[in-house]
Amino acid sequence: MGEEFSRSDADLLHNAEDICDPPQETEDYMEEREELTEERILEMLENRQYKELKEELENNMYPVDLADILADFEQKQLVMVFRLLAKEEAAETFTYMNSDLRELLINALTDSELEEVMEEMYLDDTVDVLEEMPANVVDRLLMATDEETRQQINALLQYPEDSAGSVMNVDYIALRKEMTVAESILKIRQVGLNKETIYTCYVTEKRRLVGVVDVKELLTTSESKTVEEIMDTNMLYAHTTDDQEEVARTITKYGLIALPIVDHEMCMVGIVTVDDAMYVLQEEVTEDISIMAGVSPNEESYFGTGVISHVKNRLPWLLFLMLSATITQMIMNHYESALAVMPQLAGFIPMLMGTGGNCGSQSSTLVIRGLAVGEIEFGDIVKVIFKEIRVALLISVILSTVNGIRILVMGQGDVMIAVTIGLTMACTIILAKIVGCTLPLVAKKIGLDPAIMATPLISTLVDISTVTVYFAIVSLVFSI
Repeated sequence: MGEEFSRSDADLLHNAEDICDPPQETEDYMEEREELTEERILEMLENRQYKELKEELENNMYPVDLADILADFEQKQLVMVFRLLAKEEAAETFTYMNSDLRELLINALTDSELEEVMEEMYLDDTVDVLEEMPANVVDRLLMATDEETRQQINALLQYPEDSAGSVMNVDYIALRKEMTVAESILKIRQVGLNKETIYTCYVTEKRRLVGVVDVKELLTTSESKTVEEIMDTNMLYAHTTDDQEEVARTITKYGLIALPIVDHEMCMVGIVTVDDAMYVLQEEVTEDISIMAGVSPNEESYFGTGVISHVKNRLPWLLFLMLSATITQMIMNHYESALAVMPQLAGFIPMLMGTGGNCGSQSSTLVIRGLAVGEIEFGDIVKVIFKEIRVALLISVILSTVNGIRILVMGQGDVMIAVTIGLTMACTIILAKIVGCTLPLVAKKIGLDPAIMATPLISTLVDISTVTVYFAIVSLVFSI
């Protein structure tokens, strides 16, 4: 018995190792995938290995990766590869391309080829493409769609920019509450292929949203039950005019695959899926980073944006910050006599201004992040300020002490100068923390993007405050 038991254990262990270790075929497959590079595709085109390339593109390449590779192709090579793709893969690859590449491809495709691509694309992706194309290209794309699709596209284009309606998809599965589970599954099989998602179905009555039901629930419930018996009436939804960022946050917060979108009469008009939500959040983060860096938001990629456009995006903020810095210069000119008496005071100004700007930026970044994820609201402003003041007090004590010791050790001044710089630094840090945490909250309250109140503007305000406080303390201590 013992030997048999041991042998069985050994067999089980051997089988487990077989399961855990990837088969040789899988390893070979992964190696083939890695080999399908831009150079490999161009080589196969040059050698006219169209059949082999078509098979490799179909089996060994994701559309999003192919779109990245095709970005560097010339028009002739681009069209040749695109025509080798199956309709579904071609449409998906098209949606991942940048606007310049799409326009290049559209101008090269025939009307029938373009019509096939448009038929395979989901409506929300089609709208996204149209919004980025010039008018003449839009006209040609619309001509490649049928009348019903054109009406749906025009309806979506009417919604305000950055609203839920502008990013929603009108393709969803609607069920009636009197349908049985068996009837519902049959309908999903019949129409599901053309829908962006089938995992959540929506129960409507005269187009009004009355409930939701998951496919998991349908597949694990008796086929004789009705949808009304198993549907969830406590559902989340959003309106067409709601901000797309809030919709994306709802999807993220509740872990939804899709969120139903209704009009003012609670009639269901579409859904926003999780992939759309991820794209919206990516856009918002990109916009916030641009604003925080003092650059006007731009939807184009870095290399896809021309030099003149880069200048236009950056110049307004740089002009504003440069001109606002003249206030600091005016304050320093006012205390020119004090600097003449004690010229060593001027050497501490950059350090004080830099420390204040850094402290303000830290606070603003944390508050903007809290606002973005819904952790902080304007009603928390007193709590935020109180917390930042306590943080500032501890930081100021440590930095002032270290800096005072540095001044004495390096012989840059006596005890009075060290105390003066320490007091100025403490006041600067407290002011910077208050300004840094307050401005984003105020901006959010009045309807502005909190990122506007980020690094460039806060640094400028802190610089002005630092210089004013510094010379006020210097004048008080040294009576000059």
